[in-house]
Amino acid sequence: MRNKFTAVIERDGDWFVAWSPEIPGVNRQGRTVEVCRENLGAANQLILEDRREDGLRGAPADAIR
Repeated sequence: MRNKFTAVIERDGDWFVAWSPEIPGVNRQGRTVEVCRENLGAANQLILEDRREDGLRGAPADAIR
């Protein structure tokens, strides 16, 4: 499954800083816009996987597909 999220990218001195408004608490930086975007994508994936695992923790085994 693929999801699309907004990437807000701003320059901060020599760095670019990015975050996704749809995923609070996730932000990344990079020396180029491309690297910054890649870093943000990786961070988004990790946090969503972690939140999914947290959501499934304690769910009955027969309810998980």
